[in-house]
Amino acid sequence: MAKKSPGSQKREDSLSRERIIDASIALLDEAGESGLTFRALSLKLATGPGAIYWHVANKSELLTAACDAIVARAMNAPLADATPEATLRAIALGMFDAIDAHPWVGSTLAHAPGQLPAVRILERIGQQLRHLGVPREFEWTTVSALLSYILGVGGQNAANAQFAQAEGLNRTDFLASVANTWSELDPAEYPFASSIAKQLPDHDDRADFLTGIDLILKGIGSR
Repeated sequence: MAKKSPGSQKREDSLSRERIIDASIALLDEAGESGLTFRALSLKLATGPGAIYWHVANKSELLTAACDAIVARAMNAPLADATPEATLRAIALGMFDAIDAHPWVGSTLAHAPGQLPAVRILERIGQQLRHLGVPREFEWTTVSALLSYILGVGGQNAANAQFAQAEGLNRTDFLASVANTWSELDPAEYPFASSIAKQLPDHDDRADFLTGIDLILKGIGSR
């Protein structure tokens, strides 16, 4: 094995992978995925691209590592003496809040199926499903349903927030406008949409998300 030069060793010691990931998260939060470039990262860390490549091979690996750091924090939140149901709700809400705070996490998870960030979530959910006594033949379909719901709804909520920010939309005004449009639909053709329109302006995305989790948990219990 080739020995590292003293200069290389010094560079490796002064710039850790953790520092690079933390700086990447900050850039992603500030400017989204397009804002994460090795040039921007080099400026933020006051170093050269070569020093970063010493720790990270490419942008794809960096995105996945940054995403994994956020997921790990959400999954490692302490829960003392919680029931499996309570733990599953906490896991779900933890990911919902993480994606809400870091919208790029949702798209990164979608583009990194089967990699460590998604496996962390799947493992935590799966362990609780076993505590609930879900039969082994139903484990995959059950964990898939929960994982798809958590990432799908969390990702869509983050996408909606990003769209609103990009378009300069106020959530309250936007929902009021949509509710007004729905209420004017022909009730004979759109009986459900027109009748539910009045619920749009005041609905709580986080509470709605948790209601969905509870519905899935009730379905698991009924089986």
